[in-house]
Amino acid sequence: MLKSLVRPVLWALVFAIYSAHPSAAEECEPRDFLEMPLNSASENLQLNAVLMAYPQLSYDASSNELVSLTESRRLFLTEATDASPEKMLISASFADQFLYVYPLDYDLSSRLEPWFDPGRLRNSEFMEFLYFSDEASARASLKRVIHDSSGTQFRVTAKQGVSCQLAAVFERIGSRHPDVFKSVGGSFNWRNISGTDRLSVHSYGAAIDLNTELGGYWVWSGSKAGSVGNYHSRIPREVVAEFERYGFIWGGKWHYYDGMHFEYRPELVLYSRLMQSAKN
Repeated sequence: MLKSLVRPVLWALVFAIYSAHPSAAEECEPRDFLEMPLNSASENLQLNAVLMAYPQLSYDASSNELVSLTESRRLFLTEATDASPEKMLISASFADQFLYVYPLDYDLSSRLEPWFDPGRLRNSEFMEFLYFSDEASARASLKRVIHDSSGTQFRVTAKQGVSCQLAAVFERIGSRHPDVFKSVGGSFNWRNISGTDRLSVHSYGAAIDLNTELGGYWVWSGSKAGSVGNYHSRIPREVVAEFERYGFIWGGKWHYYDGMHFEYRPELVLYSRLMQSAKN
């Protein structure tokens, strides 16, 4: 009788551990956003980037809406605004998100321009369309991704393939640069961005913070808004490149730098490539 009760419990524990460790167990096919062929189906490069980044989405030209092929949801694509940088940061349109082209090289000179923050302009409706609008749904989607050589764990969403892509980053980095996985800032945290009423990308389980001491944060430097100067990043460029390969942008390239922060925004990586291709 005891054996018949214990055995199902043991199997349940094994399954839970196995399914919560995508770096070793989750069956997925990570996507390399730096090497994948570019789609030129539309003259709208922003739309191309989004449809390549999220293949479960389609576009309804008759209503100018993104359509989820897996959920009965639609999102109207709002046009670019002429709002000030401060206002766009608070309430960006869909198109505003692409105002600053994310630089794929490691040159940090672009970020010296005030308000050059590619990725910080986020359209809340777009983020909720991709992910969640409530904490319970976000928590139910979480996976545990472990950097094997350090044992450091992060909780991120499985939605949009975030956990799969993060596991691929960790596999590529391997045992190199162990310091970035010490004193990490965390991952999933349902909260507003400090000083605002807007959800952080951490709320969606689509962002992680590495070593807070190596990364640095503009507020901690005592810099004034709009005039954040140079800073010394100790996050290795090789680490940044691996994250970008799998769709994560780095906050270290922002004027308002957040050098520990990586968030899953493959549409911005692809848009950068599309813009460069259009110039050539």
